Amino acid sequence: MTAAKYDVLGIGNAIFDVLVQTDEGFLSRHGMAKGSMSLIDEERAAAIYRDMGVATEMSGGSAANTIVGIASLGARAAYVGKVRDDQIGRLYAHDIRAAGVTFETKPAADGPATGCSYILVTGDGERTMNTYLGAAQDLTPADIDADQVAASAILYLEGYLWDPKSAKEAFVKAAAIAHQAGRQVALTLSDSFCVDRYRDEFLELMRTDTVDLVFANEAELHALYQTADFDTALKQLRGDVRLAAVTRSEKGCVVASKQEVKAVPAFPIEKLVDTTGAGDLFAAGFLFGLSRGFGHENAGRLGALAAAEVIQHIGARPKVSLKALAQQNGLPV
Repeated sequence: MTAAKYDVLGIGNAIFDVLVQTDEGFLSRHGMAKGSMSLIDEERAAAIYRDMGVATEMSGGSAANTIVGIASLGARAAYVGKVRDDQIGRLYAHDIRAAGVTFETKPAADGPATGCSYILVTGDGERTMNTYLGAAQDLTPADIDADQVAASAILYLEGYLWDPKSAKEAFVKAAAIAHQAGRQVALTLSDSFCVDRYRDEFLELMRTDTVDLVFANEAELHALYQTADFDTALKQLRGDVRLAAVTRSEKGCVVASKQEVKAVPAFPIEKLVDTTGAGDLFAAGFLFGLSRGFGHENAGRLGALAAAEVIQHIGARPKVSLKALAQQNGLPV
């Protein structure tokens, strides 16, 4: 196998985040299920935006947040995601490149605007997302560069890609190329509502070894196996995939392979502000540790550290160098 040019290549929905701190009343007025991710059309997006008040706006997208985190840890990272050649799309491309990520996906010249997610953060730090996919849903197999995929040690895919049909096809194409090149393929389940939509298809990806590593939180794990019992779900997960990392909020995470289960504690925080990006940044730390051969436990600790940084401020991307933070806390980088 040839040496990898990139440690991790992420493929996901390129989404611009619009975040606002609000209350439960706003959610109920707009008929939102707290903690969920809903797909919305342009008209509903405009209605939510009008009612949101002063917002924080920044580039986002689940896999993109992970890839930016990986770059912040000092790894070689690349990203594939579709934006429109519009003002927000150009801003998005600038942001991800400025973070040290290779981003070469050709923007759409016409069609829907660059995708946006309207994220409502309540006082307890819980985030409720309303996503207009826009141009992101027009990612196609033609946007997959076979040489770039084959040159990446780990391919990282987000479950949200399973919503648009063409993106799903791009996902499957990329996974096949990665495995042909002897690389690893990782999948994050993204959201329990996403799991509800595609449970059987996600299980098929795992059971056919289309993916080697799965990231999930407790809610997603319970949704996947339709059981409220964590141990039962974890046992089934270990039978279905080679490696899994399951986050459990303040309880830390569990790293499960067919051979063993390791529990890794959460990293202490001063104040929970916004859980947006917690899972994305956990995956960043874990994938970085995995790509460096630091072992599952250290990978889990790096994931916990990255997640702890991002939940202590608004927004889903790190505000400090994660590499420096890891060094300060005695973690390998």
